[in-house]
Amino acid sequence: MRKNNPLSLAALATAGLALGGCASTQPVASTTTTTAAPTTETPPTAAPAPKGTGLNVANINTSVDPCDDFFEYASGSWLKNNPIPASEVRWGSFNELADKNNAVMRQILDESAANTSAAKGSNAQKVGDFYASAMDSAAIDAAGLKYLQPELDRISKIKTLKDVQAALPQQMRLQTGIFFGGYVGQDDKKSDEYAVNLYQGGLSLPDRDYYLKDDARSKGIRAAYTTYLTNTFKLLGDNPTTAAKNAVAVMALETKLAKASKTRVALRDPNANYNKMSVAEANKRFPNLALPATLKTLNLGAAQQVIVGQPEFLQEVSNLMKQTPVADLKTYMRWHLVSSLSSALPKAYGDEQFRFSQVLTGAKQQQPRWKRMLRSTDGALGEAFGQVYVEKAFTPETKQKALVMVNNIRAAMGEHIEKLDWMSPATKAEAQKKLAAFTVKIGYPDKWKDYSALNISRESYLQNVLAARQWSYNDNTSKFGKPIDRQEWGMTPPTVNAYFNPSMNEIVFPAGIMQPPFFDPNADDAVNYGGMGAVIGHEITHGFDDQGRQYDAAGNLRDWWTKEDAAKFQQRADMVDKQYSAFSPLDSVFVNGKLTMGENLADFGGLALAYSALQKANAGKNVPKYDGFTPEQRFFLAWAQVWRTNARPEYLRQQVMTDPHSPAQYRTVGPLMNMPEFYEAFGCKENAKMMRAQADRAKIW
Repeated sequence: MRKNNPLSLAALATAGLALGGCASTQPVASTTTTTAAPTTETPPTAAPAPKGTGLNVANINTSVDPCDDFFEYASGSWLKNNPIPASEVRWGSFNELADKNNAVMRQILDESAANTSAAKGSNAQKVGDFYASAMDSAAIDAAGLKYLQPELDRISKIKTLKDVQAALPQQMRLQTGIFFGGYVGQDDKKSDEYAVNLYQGGLSLPDRDYYLKDDARSKGIRAAYTTYLTNTFKLLGDNPTTAAKNAVAVMALETKLAKASKTRVALRDPNANYNKMSVAEANKRFPNLALPATLKTLNLGAAQQVIVGQPEFLQEVSNLMKQTPVADLKTYMRWHLVSSLSSALPKAYGDEQFRFSQVLTGAKQQQPRWKRMLRSTDGALGEAFGQVYVEKAFTPETKQKALVMVNNIRAAMGEHIEKLDWMSPATKAEAQKKLAAFTVKIGYPDKWKDYSALNISRESYLQNVLAARQWSYNDNTSKFGKPIDRQEWGMTPPTVNAYFNPSMNEIVFPAGIMQPPFFDPNADDAVNYGGMGAVIGHEITHGFDDQGRQYDAAGNLRDWWTKEDAAKFQQRADMVDKQYSAFSPLDSVFVNGKLTMGENLADFGGLALAYSALQKANAGKNVPKYDGFTPEQRFFLAWAQVWRTNARPEYLRQQVMTDPHSPAQYRTVGPLMNMPEFYEAFGCKENAKMMRAQADRAKIW
């Protein structure tokens, strides 16, 4: 059972970290060649000045006016000199830092794999054996379907709907993604209790719209998906006619599920996706899911209630299970089992999957196996080798400096709340209460996961993957009925990301992101506040974005706003929606301002909070220019250089459809186009492309 991802700085997508953006009625061209001379407030880089640390001035494209396109100005030279590697779908600072972390992790894993004398049952043995088995592609090819056969046989023996229902719990434990999802997580309205949550799922394509849209690209993707299905069924031994028929059956079933699925925008409404009902009522409404028996088999028989995210979807699943021939249900289950495990099967299976992913993302070649298997090991045993990672890559001094920044930026948020002219004292008091209750986690967990119940060996990578999936599922369901584990982390220590969890009311910063360009202990405050400070402010603001604001200080989904204040908030948020929905990264492709609303608001707030904290840190000091730039200019340059990114057009199309983060160039310029502090720092004139008319500027926090 996997909980939906907490609100994060950058959501993890199939191909890596998916970034996000902003909007205006006149999109800022990312290839502008304006050559306006820098204003007197923007000294040329040749001006004599102390050399700074943490900001790479060689990235700057001085032929561009910063007031016309700050994305290109701040990073244009880097964008020109760093084409996307063939195995990547986008390339930016997140990828560069992830690669640096990967080098550390690869060394740890190589050493672990080479150590064949680690004590049996120890974390060292499990990490070493998991990675060694993952890298032994010859053994994987030689094994064929040997280790998958028991699971294929379970499906093969199904003869009736009752058999399908009985097979559901095992498929859920194996996390194959059939029909619907479920997890044990905090009850959104009673955050001190765990609840069983059920939600829509069952699709193989990235989003419901891929099944339903009739444009040429969507049709092409469906054709490629059908080829992928057909070829995989052939690999499983089906003759060409049967394989083609099975592909049609899977596509038909998933299309029906897609039609019943809520859009990604609709899924952002926490109240609409909270439908609590008794197990008896759920069983009555969705009779063909056999929920009481399924829950009992999953050791959740004690649950009296379930929270259903999308009742209409589960209703359709229940209907489909009754209406669809059992043979087609078996085909669908077989497909999801195999496709979810392609990297642990012989090479031909992974090759078929990659050929299809090329159509989706534009990748030119597959990532090296070590990189893919490193991610797999991190997913299965991340807190086991994460302990070694933090010893090598994270210092107590870094944690202490980060805590100081968090406290300064949290204080800035408190001051911003008090100064709001649109919010009433009653709502301000609740907001301050929530802010004061924030939990901050930095670096790594205080209590590491216990993997003692997970058996790993060098015999079979596939067996290890199946064992790890079942262990993590059982680990999740075992929480039911216990006190909330407030020490748990939703990301592993090496992850280059951060998140806010509304039910925990916590902000979390893994060790992986606490490095340049986000944070450099040797850099001036301006660079660190423009990088890591804005990240911290981003996560704090998630607690008060259009979703986060609906949760109170205790993490409960509860309306603590006056009606008038909520209306004023929405009015301001609508301005942000309008701005971002006008941004177009590709011809006829526009950012979805409603889907990206939370991340855009977090970028707006994060940058504003970090800027205020920097001003306070520098108050009364005579801070020199470094590299010819004022502290304010370095702050905004640091922000922009964090988001430097080249992306393939196929990837951008997928991002706009599926990712709550806007494309990187709009994350850079979106907030700045609304900030007078930015205009002032770079001496922007009224007619500059980066400057909005005062009436069109959006500001919430």
